[in-house]
Amino acid sequence: MHYIIISACLLGQSCRYDGQCRNYPEIAALRSREDVVLIPVCPEQAGGLATPRPAAERSESGVFTRDGRDVTAEYERGAREALRLARLYGCRWAVLKEKSPSCGSGRIYDGTFTRTLTAGDGVTAALFRKEGISVVGESRIPWLLEQL
Repeated sequence: MHYIIISACLLGQSCRYDGQCRNYPEIAALRSREDVVLIPVCPEQAGGLATPRPAAERSESGVFTRDGRDVTAEYERGAREALRLARLYGCRWAVLKEKSPSCGSGRIYDGTFTRTLTAGDGVTAALFRKEGISVVGESRIPWLLEQL
């Protein structure tokens, strides 16, 4: 059995920063696997942030909302809580929302609020990688399924 921690928004939970619920068709193949158990988490909510909440982006100096509010501590607290949950279930894999300041892996928004992407990981993705949990975004689910 494969226990995989996953961004709750990818499962249709209304925890995105804007409170919206989006459909992510890539998840269907993952959900259909009988040998996969998905463990949902929203690191932003786990860190104490409300939904909806102001959009935030990660920069070299932390995570900030468009109006300059520093929410780095909340993002770090949420990442630690997500890691605690991943360890509790023995997760070796994480499927996290791409481009997010918390969950993005490989490419995230650059902190300028101009929709410019830069190389980097969100706070949770970076912590997971540091702790040996393999992180993939939703667009890489077909690859992940081949690895399981």
